[in-house]
Amino acid sequence: MTDVNAPYAPGTPAWVDMMTTDRDATAEFYGGLFGWEFEVGGPETGHYTNALVRGRPVAGFGEMPPDVMFPVVWTTYLATDDLDESLEAVVAAGGKVLVPVFDTGGPGRGAVAVDPTGAAFGLWEAGTHIGAYAVGEPGAVVWNELATRDPFGAAEFYQRVFGVGLDPLPDFPYTQLRVEGRVVAGLFGMANEIPAEIPAHWMTYFAVSDAELAARRARELGGVVVGDVVDTRFGRFTTVGDPMGATFRVIQPPPSTPD
Repeated sequence: MTDVNAPYAPGTPAWVDMMTTDRDATAEFYGGLFGWEFEVGGPETGHYTNALVRGRPVAGFGEMPPDVMFPVVWTTYLATDDLDESLEAVVAAGGKVLVPVFDTGGPGRGAVAVDPTGAAFGLWEAGTHIGAYAVGEPGAVVWNELATRDPFGAAEFYQRVFGVGLDPLPDFPYTQLRVEGRVVAGLFGMANEIPAEIPAHWMTYFAVSDAELAARRARELGGVVVGDVVDTRFGRFTTVGDPMGATFRVIQPPPSTPD
């Protein structure tokens, strides 16, 4: 488990959240799946809710206004130390601003953009709220990954906007994104067999201690599990859809080996 107490470096995934059609049902599903506890904001925040692991925020959700018809999705927010400058860079690099700057006051400022390949992502300039205060442990985010049909164009975009380093794996069609020499996210090209109606997207991975158990629990709670649990070098994972339609992955990281 890793606690985080300082702002994330620019380009690092710092937070994930969603706008849901049913805040109570969302809390029931994820509380039952991950054991989350919740810190609910006041009416001035729209009752925005922080999900907690060991009392530390790991993700958030709010209720979608009734006149808004966005799909329910988990959004990955990349850290920036200058939101206005980053949004200018997004547009200059061929992206678009989807949700303009929202200022939460003390906690920070954010926005949502779309990269040139069609994947939506958030940007977060931290104030008193740096993002996820715990990562990599059961119930917390352990990985964020971009799936796109134009991996080269996407890699160039994020490198231009955030200055991330690119580290293609030599034996696997996958590029790791690095910030200050540390791997922070991944990027891969969607194969032709993936249906064309599935757009480019960022995917959130939540850590679990037992992937098979998490898949069974997700079904019991009204979710949908897409396919079997898959064994990879990075861990055992599967894709889950929650009752509101948001898709994410649960992954059981491989056992750590002693140095």
